[in-house]
Amino acid sequence: MIEKILLAVSGLGHAEEMLKTLREIPSIQSAKVTILHVVQAQNTAATMTAKWENGGKILANAIQTLNLDPSQVSSILREGDPKDVVCQVADEIDADLIIMGSRGLKRLQSILSNSVSQYVFQLSSRPMLLVKDDIYVKRIKRIMVAIDNSDSAKNCFKLALFLLRDIQGGELILANVATDLGGKKSEITEVSSDKNPVLAAAVAEAKNQGIQSRCYISSGKPGEEICRLAEELNIDLLLLGSPDRRPSIAKNFVDIDRLIGSSLSDYVRVNATCPVLLARTIA
Repeated sequence: MIEKILLAVSGLGHAEEMLKTLREIPSIQSAKVTILHVVQAQNTAATMTAKWENGGKILANAIQTLNLDPSQVSSILREGDPKDVVCQVADEIDADLIIMGSRGLKRLQSILSNSVSQYVFQLSSRPMLLVKDDIYVKRIKRIMVAIDNSDSAKNCFKLALFLLRDIQGGELILANVATDLGGKKSEITEVSSDKNPVLAAAVAEAKNQGIQSRCYISSGKPGEEICRLAEELNIDLLLLGSPDRRPSIAKNFVDIDRLIGSSLSDYVRVNATCPVLLARTIA
């Protein structure tokens, strides 16, 4: 399911470290990696030259840090608006996964600061793995999926099975949150799957693939609960289904109303204490 990875690097953050950790997973080790750095246009030729040279160094450092087989890695240095170029290159190489660093800015802050990761998240339909600057990237053993009946959650579940199938000692955590918009929280409870049809089907499929799983339920505001579960259960990677968020009328323009409005995936990407992989299902 993941054969082509696009890693967007800026010289800051944990994106390279995240890919290095991800590459320890057997099912990812044969994936081709494209490392991208985008140089924004400058006012003078001298400044532009300096930016190109620095961009080349950033790519070289990333390649050295990752220590990948030369046959599995390529690099692209391109001029333009980073948020547009990341989407363009992802389409050009038909990336199965985009990995980016994120400052964890809230929605309005992201708009005002021209956040690259937020705009790519808004416009791309491809799975994205966002790594905030302030989190600790751990070896991936315990993967959590926020599970419900949605197609995007089912897509996340399949992706989690793909990642976990060859991880020795790996564990799948299935979390089902009952919505209480009043914010009244329940205890986080480990449950048997037999009384919950959604959990039961997922557990059965995981068992068929030899993957150990555990199920938890809670109630409250979904975004807050998912983040609370991920933190209290010491999750290494959180997978969250996110419906296609691109504007239905004009796919090439950012939907400001949705960016500012309430969004589960926005809340989780900002507040989760572990890396977040957002997987989509196109509407």
